[in-house]
Amino acid sequence: MSDFPESRVPSPESRSLLVRRFPGLSPYAPVWRAMQAFTDARDAETTDELWLVEHPPVFTLGQAGKWEHVLMPGDIPVVPVDRGGQVTYHGPGQIVAYPLIDLRRLKLGIRELVCRIEQAIIDTLANWNVEGVRREGAPGVYVAGAKIAALGLRVRRGCTFHGLAFNVNMDLAPFHRINPCGYQGLAVTQLMDLGGPSSLAEVEAELVTQLARQLDLSPVFAASVTIGTGVQPVPDDSVHP
Repeated sequence: MSDFPESRVPSPESRSLLVRRFPGLSPYAPVWRAMQAFTDARDAETTDELWLVEHPPVFTLGQAGKWEHVLMPGDIPVVPVDRGGQVTYHGPGQIVAYPLIDLRRLKLGIRELVCRIEQAIIDTLANWNVEGVRREGAPGVYVAGAKIAALGLRVRRGCTFHGLAFNVNMDLAPFHRINPCGYQGLAVTQLMDLGGPSSLAEVEAELVTQLARQLDLSPVFAASVTIGTGVQPVPDDSVHP
């Protein structure tokens, strides 16, 4: 079961996006297991949620990921996970946002959702006069050829989990220990180095606004929450996007 009580959509006319912030640094694996459990337990009336997290240093390797792209992990753990994509890095100073979305209710396909998430990031960057772009065949957002946001999703029973990682104000050195997203020599950047703010809270607020707008949902902010380490995995009956 999820650590969270199930929430309900107020009415078809007022669709909500329940936004949950996780204080401090949240270990990756318990949050991942909680996303699985939430997705497994939800039904057609469960409110869509957006989880905002900062993780301690960790490399995650997507379901089709190749270990050859993990070059020198050193003391940073590598966690194989059930999302799409290759290897990426999460660490302090990076906004990780997990949209737990019912695609059927929003009448969206997975490709359209990816496009909308990318657009939300592009519009967030534009708030600080930074031009973000897509790259054909390589999900995420790029600035002047360098990746600023990675994207990897999973779909189970028509609902999504996993999400996006947006570099704001972090130590980028660990990206040199991997081929980011499976691309050798791919440059990585962050918003602070492009003239944007160093405050995650400031960027997070704009990102939530843009994600909610792209999904045509009204953000409602829940109290801060933490995940216990006792969250158990649930059976995986999903289909890879």
